[in-house]
Amino acid sequence: MRAGVVGVVHRTPCATSLPLRHVRARATCSSSSGHISFIKDVAATRPPENLHHLLKVLQTRGESICSPGSRHGLIPLAIPLSENLSGAVTALLRWPTAPPGMEMPVVEVRKHGVWLLANNVDQFIHRLLVEEDANKLHGSNGELFHASSDAGQNLYTRGDFAESQISSLDVYILKKVGLFPDVLERKVVRHFEEGDQVSALVTGEFYTKKDLFPGFGRPFVFNAEVLLKVGRTSEAKDSARVALKSPWWTLGCAYQDVAGIARWEDEQIEYIKEKVTEEGRQEDLKKGKAPAQVALDEAAFLLDLASIEGTWGDYVDRIAECYKEAGLNEIADFILYRD
Repeated sequence: MRAGVVGVVHRTPCATSLPLRHVRARATCSSSSGHISFIKDVAATRPPENLHHLLKVLQTRGESICSPGSRHGLIPLAIPLSENLSGAVTALLRWPTAPPGMEMPVVEVRKHGVWLLANNVDQFIHRLLVEEDANKLHGSNGELFHASSDAGQNLYTRGDFAESQISSLDVYILKKVGLFPDVLERKVVRHFEEGDQVSALVTGEFYTKKDLFPGFGRPFVFNAEVLLKVGRTSEAKDSARVALKSPWWTLGCAYQDVAGIARWEDEQIEYIKEKVTEEGRQEDLKKGKAPAQVALDEAAFLLDLASIEGTWGDYVDRIAECYKEAGLNEIADFILYRD
């Protein structure tokens, strides 16, 4: 079974799927109500409580709110929220088989997959408000805080960053808001710049703790790069191989970059291609693996293959079929949905 959140079967009954034509009529709106109904009716999960506040904050930042069904060319697990002037799309990630109670992470959609922005909506709003407050000397007038309404008031008190007397914004975020991949990576870079190799290594290893960013391979990729930098080639190889046990679309970079550190040629790609053939499926079934798990594993493998070149459209139909075979009809409908 593949490691990571996607490859886990949870014994929770699926609700009956709504007829897709009814869902389409209710989910094409790009307002917060459109996103909320899309998440309920198409993504078949609970919308984040403060999603409408996040959408207002993103719009106030100058980003264009996207229709949640505008997913052409994107990884099919993403629910688009907004697009900035450079074309970057902020989205929610819908893990197909997330553990009960796990919130949808906020991600930036990239060619090869996603980059984790925050573990949940509230954490992301909190960070944006702190950054705005810290930048008030550069002309910020609290627009994001006002846009966040009561959610912002519950998450952050304006002026707290200055009152804390913490000199570094990144240190404040890590202490008061939460852990974020980009902030941790910058912390490692600063340690190297200051000549503190030991702290860089300790922080890089801390980044990989399994409960910090569950399901994501990026921490292990970055730790491999840190180890490589200090000449620990063998340990870097091991960390890269651990990263590749996670979904490849969570690496934060191209598969080939990580495979190079892992010292793998194309054997892993060829192995996965064999696993998704009829012969590979039959072999797993003969070994006693449950048919539903075989189907889930195939879906995960196909997502990996699609991430290599970002060719999501080439695989989406078969991925949806796999989820149907696993009994996850609502996930299959979600995977296929486009405006």
